[in-house]
Amino acid sequence: MRQTRISTYIDLLFCLVILPVIIMLAPVEKWIIHHTYFMLTLIVYLYALYFTYRKANIPSLFLRHKFGQVFFLIAALLIITWGLSQIPIPKDKFSTSSLDLGIRQHMRTQTVWFFFLIVTGFSLAIELTFELFRQILSKQEIEAEKNKAELALYKAQISPHFLFNTLNALYGLVLTKSDKTESAFIQFSNILKYMYAQTTSETIPVCNEIDYIRQYVDLQALRLNKHTHISFETQTDDDQAPIPPMILITFVENAFKYGTSSDIDCTVLIRIIVKNGQLLFETENTVMKEKKEKTPAIGIENCRKRLELLYPGRFNLTTVQENRQYKIRLTIRLQ
Repeated sequence: MRQTRISTYIDLLFCLVILPVIIMLAPVEKWIIHHTYFMLTLIVYLYALYFTYRKANIPSLFLRHKFGQVFFLIAALLIITWGLSQIPIPKDKFSTSSLDLGIRQHMRTQTVWFFFLIVTGFSLAIELTFELFRQILSKQEIEAEKNKAELALYKAQISPHFLFNTLNALYGLVLTKSDKTESAFIQFSNILKYMYAQTTSETIPVCNEIDYIRQYVDLQALRLNKHTHISFETQTDDDQAPIPPMILITFVENAFKYGTSSDIDCTVLIRIIVKNGQLLFETENTVMKEKKEKTPAIGIENCRKRLELLYPGRFNLTTVQENRQYKIRLTIRLQ
């Protein structure tokens, strides 16, 4: 709200004070009398130029790598400015010779370009300043959210329900002296270590997150029987692509929480693909347990808010339930 108010004040300052003063640097009286159409066109163009820059927000386009849009915008404005500067001066009683007319035409051309540079410089300076403040505020907000997320991860990322079931499964392996006992304990230990070590980092290689999810899936499989089929698919062309830690596990937990059964055949699908700087994450499960409340899952909504802070305008998250099949699809442009 405060930023919007400041932006409005700056626009009023420019439109009512700065631009009129700049225009007064030109021979306004002569142009209004003898070149009224040109002068009115120039004034309208300067105001339109300023608000075009303010609307387009070139610094933001640069940060979002919209270089094509920046190029076409600047090119279009340069062409329009050039066309405006080439409007011929009509002959009048002040035009004593072709040389005098050429000098006046040259001076007017320089004046048009001077106005263009002044408005461009002022507009870009304002947008750069606002973008800098936006980045600072966004970083502070992300840091605050990160601190909250870390606390939430420690308390609830691995649910007590999961820990209870896993410990029961491990206990069963010990009693039956299964060959899987040692590897299961190692996986369980690695999961806990990952929770309390990796979550302090802002980003981690995607291969670490995939390995963590794989161990989580393997542990879940220990307590599930043959009725639940688990499909875990991964494909990556860049194992070191950075992502925030534990950004995907909530969706995986959700699939196991509502999509498994001990007496009805069901399938849990988890797919992670990293290709060309983009991450595709999908889960699909048969709905075996209905939520008591018909409201969005808190964990998923919290993840959505975290994604909005970390990847504004660079992710798409959809959740769909059709014919008792619950699907989550998340795409993130990592670069």
